[in-house]
Amino acid sequence: MSGRLDGRAVTGAPGRATPSAVHAALGAWLLRAVRWFLRRPWWVQVLLIFAASRVASFAIFAAAALQQGTNPWFEPEPDYFRFLQIWDSEWYGRIVVNGYPHVLPRSSSGTVSENAWAFYPVFPYVVRTLWIVTSIPWQVVAQIVAMAAGFAAALVVYRLFRHFAGHETSIWGVAFFAFFPVSAILQVPYAESLGTVFLAWALLWIVERRYLLAIPVVAVACLTRPVGVPLAAMLAILFLVRWVGRRRRPLAPGEVLRLAVLTVATAASALAWPAIAWAATGVMTAYTDTEAVWRGSDLVPFMPWLDTGRYLFGPVIGAIAPFVLVAAAALYLTSSHVRLIGLELRLWCATYALYLLAFLYPQTSTFRMMLPFFPLALAGAALSRSRAYRGAVLVMFVLLQIVWVQWLWGWTQLPGGGDWPP
Repeated sequence: MSGRLDGRAVTGAPGRATPSAVHAALGAWLLRAVRWFLRRPWWVQVLLIFAASRVASFAIFAAAALQQGTNPWFEPEPDYFRFLQIWDSEWYGRIVVNGYPHVLPRSSSGTVSENAWAFYPVFPYVVRTLWIVTSIPWQVVAQIVAMAAGFAAALVVYRLFRHFAGHETSIWGVAFFAFFPVSAILQVPYAESLGTVFLAWALLWIVERRYLLAIPVVAVACLTRPVGVPLAAMLAILFLVRWVGRRRRPLAPGEVLRLAVLTVATAASALAWPAIAWAATGVMTAYTDTEAVWRGSDLVPFMPWLDTGRYLFGPVIGAIAPFVLVAAAALYLTSSHVRLIGLELRLWCATYALYLLAFLYPQTSTFRMMLPFFPLALAGAALSRSRAYRGAVLVMFVLLQIVWVQWLWGWTQLPGGGDWPP
């Protein structure tokens, strides 16, 4: 082999490509792939991006499964399929097979025990119906439904984003949504992917002011995931804004009335699942009592965040930490690039954040509760048109997804027993 050390080309062995030739070939192939991608219709681009994100999540889950040791569900080092059938997937499976209990289980002290009423019915009953109709094992059906719902959610999210940004930024917004650190849950037999479809669909029709058409979509969303209270609050505020500003910005005939009807219907939908639990069990507080089991005590609004703040940061800093968090969120939601996503989506993010602050007990599951903030993916993509920035965000998201799956999805017994749930 001969060569030069003065910076000129080095000649390799006959028949062997030099590194520069390999790089050039890879670059040319990548350029052709990008051009082919850009020529596809928008829905093909969205589906391809979401498919790539599912492949990444599959690889992360499969690698984490190989690291799984002794656990309550199966032998160590399970396969990917079994690894996804744990945590809340097990609860959904109980509902698919057995339905909901008509008598609340209670401990020896008389308090309500963990039971299926904490989980909303749309996802398990869709799986149950397909299981009965097709005779395919419900575990397989559950994963198919979750995966299909994730693809559908990506399409609806893109349609929603296009109301506020061009195609390129909207596509990047979908990519941020698809690769978000907890987006791995979108292919797990949980209700998150199906809930995201109906939430995004409801927001789409609210943005398009199709208020009456949104009523059934909102009703299904409220029976899929606990989004009814923040949705009702968002619509109530939106109604006030439209009402007060109707003279400066004339509205279509009957628009305020239709929005009022949707607001009332959403409030009723938010109460539907607690009412169903009451009717089925005869206990008026069946749903809230069941939810309190996982918290360990009755809920006092806002107090869990103050308690957690004091636990993490001490009595002084911990007492002000939640207020700092609220101030930071308010500043972010009123920033210039977030205003891009419009009033409706900013109101949704604000009321959902307030809902979490009031009713959520902050723990490791809180990360998963961040998924309904998906409209902020568009704001993140619009922050800069730099491909380096956008690519770096995707890489960071994948790395954080590895952390989330390895840390929380895999089961490792804590010193006091049990483990932190994802």
